[in-house]
Amino acid sequence: MSSTPFNAELIKFLDASPTPWHAVRSMQERLSAAGFTELVEQESWSLEPGAGYFICRNGSSIIAWRQPQGTEPEKSGWRLVGAHTDSPCLKVKPQPELLRKGYFQLGVEVYGGALLNPWFDRDLSLAGRVSWRDEAGELHSSLIDFERAVATIPSLAIHLDREANSSRAINAQTYLPALLCQAEEKPDFRKLLAERLSAEGEKEVAKVLDYELCFYDTQGAAEVGLEGDFIASARLDNLLSCFIGLKALIDAKPGVGQVLVCNDHEEVGSLSASGAQGPMLKQWLERVMPDAEKRNRALSVSMLISADNAHGVHPNFSDKHDENHGPLLNQGPVIKINANQRYASNSETSAVFRHLAEEQGVAVQSFVVRSDMGCGSTIGPITAAELGVPTLDIGVPQFAMHSIREICGSRDAEALSKVLTPFFERVKI
Repeated sequence: MSSTPFNAELIKFLDASPTPWHAVRSMQERLSAAGFTELVEQESWSLEPGAGYFICRNGSSIIAWRQPQGTEPEKSGWRLVGAHTDSPCLKVKPQPELLRKGYFQLGVEVYGGALLNPWFDRDLSLAGRVSWRDEAGELHSSLIDFERAVATIPSLAIHLDREANSSRAINAQTYLPALLCQAEEKPDFRKLLAERLSAEGEKEVAKVLDYELCFYDTQGAAEVGLEGDFIASARLDNLLSCFIGLKALIDAKPGVGQVLVCNDHEEVGSLSASGAQGPMLKQWLERVMPDAEKRNRALSVSMLISADNAHGVHPNFSDKHDENHGPLLNQGPVIKINANQRYASNSETSAVFRHLAEEQGVAVQSFVVRSDMGCGSTIGPITAAELGVPTLDIGVPQFAMHSIREICGSRDAEALSKVLTPFFERVKI
């Protein structure tokens, strides 16, 4: 089975986005190529009807939008799609250097609810953001990516832990320091970063002051399976939704106001200046609609689709799903429902999506967690509570959520994009 143009572009996006900062840069590049204009928050804005714009905060969150054209936003509202740029990973500690038995290692901190076992015995690289000072005393921030395998976390041989397959619990403090090389003396990690910055073209790097760095798997995204039914990659949760929303926004025709918001820090609760529970989206809306009455009128006729992957029913663990709500890969996007508002979907927002999907010939599935299990959440309820906007939680089904390598169907992402594009264009909800 040959790859579709949609999936080929998706795979390039995933491989170019090892961290939230790189993901936002990838989105900036695609938006600029599509004619969107970058704006800066601290400057005044002059917005034209039908024109596309985007802003970034912290380099890891982005809002892209197209101004209304031929419609009044207080009467037609906004069509919003939300996703998040972060994924569970291992982050390097501020003073990470360890030298034990002649091996140089870096201490790590677990970001989010990572599935830890798959991190062992992988070829790992490092990427993220580095803050540094030049020879003239000016401060800079740069993205960095070692690109090649520079580390690994070796497993302990089963001969030394006979209970490894039955009862080993992972101690994040002692089991997860990453192995980089053999050394007689402890290397200065910040000096290594300065050397890498210089290799990537930064001039006059006098001193690295701080950094935010993530380990990532160097194995690239790929279509897999005997018939190419699956896409395997790191960070599908939730870069997959970022890409789907981005593609739908770019493909949509101007008309009603259209917004894509991709926040950082969802995996750790969203409470930050650039997270969904922070003020970023509300502050943006206050700038594009400064009149409070018109803004509130617009929100009442707007709709947000929170796109975040769903749990596909695993053939080896089908008992972990409600028997009537086990989404299958390549059978269409999933409406996520929870009676206790862990998801923000309701019958009206679900009906809108089902109607749009029917018009596009796209099948729709439903997910409800088992009644004897806890339920995760998304940016959907958070944003709905912050803005008072009617919201739907949707997602592409996947396996191995929060693993270092996740799997989704090779046909579901494009199917969801086909529904989101007419959603962006729909004048009346």
